[in-house]
Amino acid sequence: MKHITLGAAGPVIGRIGLGLMGMSAFYTGAAQDDEGSIRTIHRALELGVTFLDTAEFYGPYLNEELLARAIAGRRDEVVIATKFGTILHRGDGERGLDGSPANVRLSVEGSLQRLGTDYIDLYYQHRMDPGTPIEETVGALAELIAEGKIRHYGLSEAAPATIRRAHAVHPVTAVQTEYSLWSRDPEAQILPTVRELGIGFVPYSPLGRGFLTGAIRSLDQLDDSDFRKANPRFADGNLDANLAIVDQVTAVAREVEATPAQVALAWLLAQGDDIAPIPGTRRIVALEENVGADAVQLTADQLATLDTLEPAAGDRYADMTPLNR
Repeated sequence: MKHITLGAAGPVIGRIGLGLMGMSAFYTGAAQDDEGSIRTIHRALELGVTFLDTAEFYGPYLNEELLARAIAGRRDEVVIATKFGTILHRGDGERGLDGSPANVRLSVEGSLQRLGTDYIDLYYQHRMDPGTPIEETVGALAELIAEGKIRHYGLSEAAPATIRRAHAVHPVTAVQTEYSLWSRDPEAQILPTVRELGIGFVPYSPLGRGFLTGAIRSLDQLDDSDFRKANPRFADGNLDANLAIVDQVTAVAREVEATPAQVALAWLLAQGDDIAPIPGTRRIVALEENVGADAVQLTADQLATLDTLEPAAGDRYADMTPLNR
């Protein structure tokens, strides 16, 4: 596994990370299998995957607790990224956006306890709070850095202007947003902004919520509880249109004797050494497949072919309101 430095002065990480969300919430599959997920995390460490992404919202709380069990006695081997800002700790603990300094404090103490650690490597604001100026949120995060409770902070789904305002208070280490062959929006403004400022970029859902693997051809394959059933890109008409993207990725995969997932990740890695995707999976076989993308080399012609794919049909979320503030 090749390694990169995340941002100008962030942690050194394996350039393919592991998103843990699906181990505890939201996706199709059997009942939660913590022991199987822990085996997958252990295999990730063996393969050089050091960058593990979770959030207090996943579960909620269950995913952080799962990670703590998986890395017990191995804290120094991993870079932990977790997130705050979508649970109202000052109120009833329900879902909501809160980037206030008081909520930042309550959130980090809870995450530290659940993770069984005395510091968090990278602490993201999960979604921007329109009711709290970003300067106030970052001021609280800077205090946590000074106290050693977090080492770096990041922003998830933040607009370019918000990124600049945050960075002016204290340097942002990483920005996370959805980016893949079917979500190219960051290329217009977000990627140029983070590159100008020396901020690392972490694409989540780099496999299009599993769609770019080619494994999903019908909504009938998804459980009713799977949140993709309500996602516009998986709606009947849009899903059929988006299969054309998968078919073209699959064609390139045949040329390089790789899988569609590996080609989708290799394309992302080819976009720059400042990019660290975090594909998620609960299964060791899929993890090993994803890590194999690190060795896939796409030709200039293949990259050009992938660059010209049609944009995905449908919005990324049914409600786009909380995004890119």
